Amino acid sequence: MPRTAIWKSILDTLRAEIGTGRYRVGDKLPTEAELSRRFGVNRHTVRRALAGMAESGLVHPRRGAGVFVAAPPTDYPLGRRVRFHQNLRAAGQTPDKTILLIETRLPDRAETTALHLRDGAQVHAYEGISLANGTPLALFRSVFPAARFPTLPQDLEETPSVTAALSRGGVADYTRASSRLTAKLATATQALHLRIREGAPILRTIGINVDETGQPVEYGHTWFAGDRISLTIAPE
Repeated sequence: MPRTAIWKSILDTLRAEIGTGRYRVGDKLPTEAELSRRFGVNRHTVRRALAGMAESGLVHPRRGAGVFVAAPPTDYPLGRRVRFHQNLRAAGQTPDKTILLIETRLPDRAETTALHLRDGAQVHAYEGISLANGTPLALFRSVFPAARFPTLPQDLEETPSVTAALSRGGVADYTRASSRLTAKLATATQALHLRIREGAPILRTIGINVDETGQPVEYGHTWFAGDRISLTIAPE
């Protein structure tokens, strides 16, 4: 009769303990050394068990911090009014952002087309990490026409909310004109920011937001960690 691999037995034990509430969402699991002593195996065996749990979305490792019990995927409505902070609060999560870059530059061809820009026009680029309860949920890059929003970089420094920053620039409301969803694999840099393994599945969305007159005000890319988000689309 074939024997169960030791690493799989460790995985099953830890999964059961998570299921019974011994370890809850957000809890840090014991270290590799502690688990090695507990199960009487070497660290390589423990590491393989933890890797299997991470691949199934049961836990997520944080570089330099340890391995934590993962939360179930967050429902994220994707409709005509996409608002990061509102969506997460509605799902019972605490939203936050880490700003990686705010710069003014010349646009590429896709940005020029999406924002209906003239030759030589500049854009403000805003890049960062969106978090839910302190866990990275997505990477984002938003691009805005610089001439229309001359103070946007300063506004985004003061309030990371795009909705609030655009409101300061005279846009009281905006809606999603188009969305494109594509499955991707995380690059090394994306994996580092999202605290996932390189090559893990991610979901990329590309969207154009327009003001009340239909003029494009934002061209954005978002890369969601595949096991932390459930995008929901409802008719409006």
